[in-house]
Amino acid sequence: MPSLISPSPLTSSYESRPGPASLSRNIHADSPVLVHSLLRPHSSTLSLAVDGKTIFSGNQAQDICVWCAETFTLKSILRGHTGSVLALEYAPDRQWLFSSSGDSTIRIWCTRTLRPLYVLNPYMESDAGDIFSLAWSPTHQTIYFGCQNTSLQWYTFPPATTASSSPPFPSGVSSSSIDSTSLPGSGRSTPTSSKKAAHKFFDSYPRFQRRPADTHASNNVVPGFSHLHLHDVDTTGHIRLDRPESPKEFLNVDPGNIIPSAHYGYVYCMALLPSGREGSDDPLSNSSSVPVRLVTGAGDESVKLWSCTASGGLELLHTLECEHGAVLSLCTRGDLIYAGCQDGYVKVWDTQTKTLVRTIIVQENVDILSLAMLHSDLYTFSADGQIKRYSDTFDCTASWSAHSGIVLSSVIFRHKASQEWRLVSGGNDDAIHVWKITAPEATGENTSTPVSPTQIGDIHNDLDGITGAESPNDILVYALSKFVSIPSVSSDPARREDCRQAAIWLTKCLHQLGASAKSLYTNDVHNPIVFARFEGAQTERRKPTILFYGHYDVISAPSENWETPPFHLTARNGVLYGRGVADDKGPVLAVACAAAELLKKRQLGCDLVMMIEGEEEAGSVGFEETVKKYKEFVGDVDAILVSNSTWLSSDVPCITYGLRGVIHCNVEITSGGKDAHSGIEGGVVAEPMQDMIQLLSTLTDRNRRVLIPGFYDRVRPQDDEEKMLFTLLESVTQSPASSLAARWREPSLTIHNLEGSGPRNPTVIPAEVKAQVSLRIVPDQDLEVVARALCRYLEDSFGEIESSNKLSVTVDHSADWWLGNLEHPWFKALEGAITQEWGVEPLRIREGGSIPSVPFLEKEFACPALHLPMGQSAAQAHLPNERMSLSNLHKGKSVVERFLLSVAASEVPPV
Repeated sequence: MPSLISPSPLTSSYESRPGPASLSRNIHADSPVLVHSLLRPHSSTLSLAVDGKTIFSGNQAQDICVWCAETFTLKSILRGHTGSVLALEYAPDRQWLFSSSGDSTIRIWCTRTLRPLYVLNPYMESDAGDIFSLAWSPTHQTIYFGCQNTSLQWYTFPPATTASSSPPFPSGVSSSSIDSTSLPGSGRSTPTSSKKAAHKFFDSYPRFQRRPADTHASNNVVPGFSHLHLHDVDTTGHIRLDRPESPKEFLNVDPGNIIPSAHYGYVYCMALLPSGREGSDDPLSNSSSVPVRLVTGAGDESVKLWSCTASGGLELLHTLECEHGAVLSLCTRGDLIYAGCQDGYVKVWDTQTKTLVRTIIVQENVDILSLAMLHSDLYTFSADGQIKRYSDTFDCTASWSAHSGIVLSSVIFRHKASQEWRLVSGGNDDAIHVWKITAPEATGENTSTPVSPTQIGDIHNDLDGITGAESPNDILVYALSKFVSIPSVSSDPARREDCRQAAIWLTKCLHQLGASAKSLYTNDVHNPIVFARFEGAQTERRKPTILFYGHYDVISAPSENWETPPFHLTARNGVLYGRGVADDKGPVLAVACAAAELLKKRQLGCDLVMMIEGEEEAGSVGFEETVKKYKEFVGDVDAILVSNSTWLSSDVPCITYGLRGVIHCNVEITSGGKDAHSGIEGGVVAEPMQDMIQLLSTLTDRNRRVLIPGFYDRVRPQDDEEKMLFTLLESVTQSPASSLAARWREPSLTIHNLEGSGPRNPTVIPAEVKAQVSLRIVPDQDLEVVARALCRYLEDSFGEIESSNKLSVTVDHSADWWLGNLEHPWFKALEGAITQEWGVEPLRIREGGSIPSVPFLEKEFACPALHLPMGQSAAQAHLPNERMSLSNLHKGKSVVERFLLSVAASEVPPV
């Protein structure tokens, strides 16, 4: 299974680039045992079917080989098709074998006598092209098939009591004595000749032969097979078929039993719901009260769900867009559809909610040509010869190289003598392999909902020592170990490729968890925004949409002072260590896994949109531009959810309802000349450093009160309710309420650094001096007004110095303050979710820092923002040994689940 390569965190460069991301953990048991191999020279096995005692294999040489499942000997060869045998379908209730071919026919064989019964011609006959797929419904006694001309067709047979089944005719009665009209069906049954009009494309010879089209063109006959003869039945018990036997009847599909252009591509595969196949744990019933649905997959990258009507017809219920190449294979379990796609992805759809619940990356760019189910185990068969097995938790539990070529077909059956399960795989390497497999342990009644992960083994060698209620191999921690391993430091130009790789990994991760995901770009300068949408179950009323904002970039992490490697997730005593676990990779994955969990349970009743940026730690440069560009694509949003801060303490959960804004200002004073020597020029020139010190001293008084005129005029006063809240917080934190207020709800000014030009020694007078100043602003200060007032005040104060030097003041970054609505129904819903999960009411807190994107998103989408901190106060975000309690991570995920459930159950409140 491909996985991200964990780099050595102690090296200065990230040598290994992450490969294809996969959330399917490698929990490999022993690979299945190869029981036997069936070899046919120059024969690609395109299709397989089993009736319990016999293995049927269809090949490109136009034949169907009949193998004994006990002795593995070749019993017979069924001939009659003039094209490759593309699909086989066994009907156990009739003991029939259906075969479809590139000759535009379906043949029906008796599996007891191995004799041909009927030839079914599709509507338009050869114009239907290759018939790629078959599905038999015993409930409706109907065979469905998909064609190269993109049509779906079907033929309904009369009940077995009134029609010939197996054997098709009474003993001693020849086919010529049977009136064809005694075999009514959904199409005409006529004693027409097997000779049909040649199709100029499908029945053509190679161009170099320059011969007219002919139904006997036989382009794809493999040399060396036309002379094959089998033993006589009297001497070995085998049936001799030197020449194809003629069928008893020729049937035609009625014009009313076709859906033209059912897809916009070849109909490659189909399956029924419930499955009805051997190996399925779906409840089997032929009762007409059990609804039967047909699933079809095609080259148009879509899966379609059809209702099978009582008459055997089809009505389209829903179209599921896979968007990962042609759908080449299908299988079903309960209400789940598994679709194998052209580029190595398996899409898992829930037919009840019409939602994508998971994407399995088997091997990127390697087609999935066949799928099979044994109870809850999924087997995938790839064009690279690999077979893989996935559990109901989507973990890869086995992987082995089964064929030296392409695996084209598969079937599962129970061995009659031993009652053991067998998996049969066929490829283009002239081989059919029979494998001994075991059914997964029963997990109770099949509800089509994957169960919780089981204790199979460690998912990561370095994730030992985790304690708590959750298993150490849960998908959230596993994904976080991969995410942390990518050093996506946005402030370091050398890490730009790492940031891009983090975006690629996260896009695939969210996609596998059930979201539709893509990267949003404005240009090549900025890191992309990862966009994902988890679709809630379709309902008649309008679904709410929650937009979660987060970031995948991290602050730099020099290895000095780290007790563990910063870009290698380490678990000790219930705590996860690594850069980004708290800020903000851990919360991002917790929210995504919460949505995925609800999808699996069919409980996601709202849409969750995720926008995860890659430059939050570098000032969110380009974020606003990108959001505005794609705003229409994002669509309507009802609330913003953020998780990018920590608790006030280590043991009491919190909910954040306020952030201060920030204005970053660069101040520069220059002399216009060169650096000077203080022993020569000191006392003569106007020194820029002295001017800067005097200028900065005018910004505050001795009590650190900001002296900018009008700076405090619009600061919102503290009301009685907030005073009571701060008094409560004082008792919890043992910090004065005035100190908390100064940090959270009062504006402030900070001088960050002072830097002069030239060599830094005590004899140099710098010709150029720079300083950085920031203001933290609060409700209801106006960002633009305060920024202009700061610049104007610095310019006026510098003028009073009457210096010959020049001043430059620029604001290079700003972010507005944010204050949540404590009375909003969804704020209360989030607060209630925290209370339910932790068993205690959260503390309402504010933050002294700023998150530029929160107020911007709130204004851009005209909806309220909500802030859920997950980490404890000791999270060490931006510092060495950044950490996240495992309990906090899991409970944070659960809080989000509870919140989304509450949102889905409520009406969308007015803004």
